[in-house]
Amino acid sequence: MHEEYTPATDLYELEQLPGSEYPLGATWDGAGVNFSIYAQNASIVWLCLFDTADPDTEQIRVPLKKFTHGVWHGYFPGLRPGQLYGFRAEGPYQPELGERYNVNKLLLDPYAKSTYGDLRWDEALFGYQMGHEEADLTFSDKDSAAFMPKSVVVDPSFDWRDDHLPRIPPERSVIYEAHVKGLTMLHPDIPEELRGTYAAIGHPVMIAYLKELGITTIELLPVHTFVSDHHLHEKGLSNYWGYNTIGFFAPERRYAAGKEPGTEVAEFKEMVRSLHEAGIEVILDVVYNHTGEGNQMGPTLCFRGIDNAEYYRLEPDLPRYYRDYTGTGNTLNTRLPNVLRLIMDSLRYWISEMHVDGFRFDLASTLARELHDVNRLSAFFDIIHQDPLISQVKLIAEPWDVGEGGYQVGKFPPGWSEWNGMFRDLWRRFWRGDEGTLAEMSCRFLGSPDLYQADSRLPTASINFITAHDGFSLYDLVSYNEKHNEANGEDNQDGESENLSWNCGEEGETTEEAVLNLRRRQQRNFLCGLLLSQGVPMMTAGAECGKTQHGNNNVYCQDNEISWLSWTARDHDLFAFTKALLAFRRDNPLLRQDTWVMGDRAPGSPVKKIAWFSPAGSEMKTKDWHEHGRKTLCIFLSPTSLDQPAGSSELFLIFNASHEAVQITFPKRPYRRNWTLAFASLTPEEQAGLAFQEEFSCPPHSVLVFRPGA
Repeated sequence: MHEEYTPATDLYELEQLPGSEYPLGATWDGAGVNFSIYAQNASIVWLCLFDTADPDTEQIRVPLKKFTHGVWHGYFPGLRPGQLYGFRAEGPYQPELGERYNVNKLLLDPYAKSTYGDLRWDEALFGYQMGHEEADLTFSDKDSAAFMPKSVVVDPSFDWRDDHLPRIPPERSVIYEAHVKGLTMLHPDIPEELRGTYAAIGHPVMIAYLKELGITTIELLPVHTFVSDHHLHEKGLSNYWGYNTIGFFAPERRYAAGKEPGTEVAEFKEMVRSLHEAGIEVILDVVYNHTGEGNQMGPTLCFRGIDNAEYYRLEPDLPRYYRDYTGTGNTLNTRLPNVLRLIMDSLRYWISEMHVDGFRFDLASTLARELHDVNRLSAFFDIIHQDPLISQVKLIAEPWDVGEGGYQVGKFPPGWSEWNGMFRDLWRRFWRGDEGTLAEMSCRFLGSPDLYQADSRLPTASINFITAHDGFSLYDLVSYNEKHNEANGEDNQDGESENLSWNCGEEGETTEEAVLNLRRRQQRNFLCGLLLSQGVPMMTAGAECGKTQHGNNNVYCQDNEISWLSWTARDHDLFAFTKALLAFRRDNPLLRQDTWVMGDRAPGSPVKKIAWFSPAGSEMKTKDWHEHGRKTLCIFLSPTSLDQPAGSSELFLIFNASHEAVQITFPKRPYRRNWTLAFASLTPEEQAGLAFQEEFSCPPHSVLVFRPGA
């Protein structure tokens, strides 16, 4: 057993008043700072103060004297914003019982609004002595303060002017998933000192680009303070994506242009304010399912040293070990009130103080687990549903985790939207030319009523996507049959094996030019499938301009040109196409419904609201849907309901995934119209040679959209 801790004699006490148990964290009131930390089972909690002139050296250490309802707290007159601090907690070190207190480890405040300094990997960060057999059962007396980032007291005041949430209706939303650094790091028109920062995202050049493209909502990959993994550090790599959170209130400091403590908070707010002024929403990708401390062999940085058994799910019979539903080594214990409070306080903070418009919850099924199974009636959902603030912003679930029964697409409660992995998988199979996809395609095109309609949810519950940060970029999706992750240092064993096996042209047509043309068209086809379907589309940054990651489909550790968007190598033709396609969606309300489009007739109308046709011009029959050789589907959409907005027009869409041209006959009466081409995945040169009579030849691998002519 380790020796009892005795504070150094050259450290002295500050004046300390009892203060308040709430709010948790460090709160400045203009005259001093109240510190409050939940540590139910600690015997003593020490407040440690540091100076920016020498942040590695502890200046003052004092015990928090007041303990109320599991919370240690104290008020210190005279302390001000910019003060660096951390905590140390005393208690039993019994790893076999799930207790891992070690007062030699400086701990981040779980409620810190800002952090200062970088985590520098060293043996001192670990609560045990490295290199021993069953090392995590040993005790380390090495002090970690010099290697730890410090928490920062912040001044929350900010001039928001008349800022307000744009509150764009879901059916009009187009989400753009982006990385703060990756999107802006190579932009030649953004000042070099701002590239890769919040200020770059909010820069007029970047906002003008997003507005020109036509997106309504930017979804930022994690910006909560995160840890770059130890195993990546040993390889000379770093965590790029940020799915390794250690602070749920503090914006990640590496994305700040300013160097002074706390400047990243104001910079983040300025970014949000600028985007809101342009009518663009901000959604955060948040990671409340686990932390960056890993499993029992991980470092002691925050939660493990504050109250390991209260924050994490431990194996009931072997509490030395962590229950892992996330694939990262640990899982936060959302069954317990203190963890739920942490998550809810964090969400409220980012809404009320940082003005964000919503959240995308990473591995959200983990948050819904009660004892083991995913539970739609879990405390997590109940609290969010009842919260008057959180329930009013956009809530998006990644509806799976890595645990048993974790795939929960279509099973989240009303009020939630979901990443629709089935939409992604269907369109990939369809454009690859797989047989037997038409029946499911019709369902995904309508917003997946099979997943959402029975629960009184709307098409906007479906967040449709083809690519995301995790996986191939759109360009690589149509260019590589296999992943090429060699740069990750794992012998290309990491990342999902997508095995696309693209057919790159008709038989005999395998010239380099033909292959390149098909790749370009397939990118446009995927964008058409995404942006012409019902539901909320999500694009990955760079999909609009041919971004490549050179076949790497797991760039989580590539903070370099492999991941960053190259602005000088953009495909300008693809950008123009995507911009036009987004405008076409915006101008055609039939493509973005807030109700289910069904195949019935409105009173007095001779046509259905939606009808499905074969290439021969006849309505699809049951046997047609199950004919495996069919790879072409024609769709008629009509604004026949009385509540359709002005400007609605009938549309006739053709999706042809065949490797050959297909003869198309337009439908007969009452669907017969003088159809004129309104949009296509073909280039202008390819369109110039086509004539659309009652019968015509539809090119292979193409999308054609018609509207009634004059």
